[in-house]
Amino acid sequence: MADRSSRTALLVIDMQKDFMDDQSPVYVNGGKAVVSNVVKAVGVCRNHGCLVVWVVREHDPLGRDVELFRRHFYAPGKIGPTAKGSVGADLVEGLVIEEGDYKLVKTRFSAFFNTHLHSVLQGLGIDSLVVAGVQTPNCIRQTVFDAVALDYKSITVLVDATAAATPEIHMANILDMKNVGVTVRTLQEWSDSFTS
Repeated sequence: MADRSSRTALLVIDMQKDFMDDQSPVYVNGGKAVVSNVVKAVGVCRNHGCLVVWVVREHDPLGRDVELFRRHFYAPGKIGPTAKGSVGADLVEGLVIEEGDYKLVKTRFSAFFNTHLHSVLQGLGIDSLVVAGVQTPNCIRQTVFDAVALDYKSITVLVDATAAATPEIHMANILDMKNVGVTVRTLQEWSDSFTS
C-alpha cells in the first residue's frame, strides 16, 4: 500500500474563492456542494502519504495571460477573477496548503498546458492521478484528457468531489471521461480502496 501511495497524486483543481462566489463572473454553481468532499479527499491523501497538488489559477492583474475570451473581465480599474494576490485567488475555507504539498499555477484549463506538472510528477515516480475540484467540462476534463494522452497508468475522477454548473453537464462529462478509460469513483469508494 505504501508503494501505491507514493506513486499517487491528488490534483485539487481550482478550489478558489472566485469559483465559489456567486457574484464572480467565473462562479461554478455546483462548486460549494463539493467543498466538504474535497477537504475529505485531501485528508485521505495525507493519511496515506499521497502527494497533494494544488492546481490554481493566478492571473496577471492586467489580464495579459488570460484567454482572449475572458480578457474583458480585466478592464482598467477592475480586479479580474483569480488575479494574483487577490482574495478571489485564495483557496476556499477549509483547504490549506501544507508543508510537503505542491502548488502549481496554471493560466489555461489544463494543469498540464504550458506548466511543468508532468516533469514534476515523473521525477517523483508518480503514475496514478486522482482528480477533484471544478469545473468538470473545462479544467477537470482538459487536465484528465491530457493525462490520458501522457499515458498515466491510472486516472481516477472523484464524481462527488468534482462539479460543474449543473448536474447534467457534470454527468455528461464524467461519462465522456469514463469512455476513454478513466476510473470514476465516489469519494467513499476511492477511500475504501486503500484498505481493500
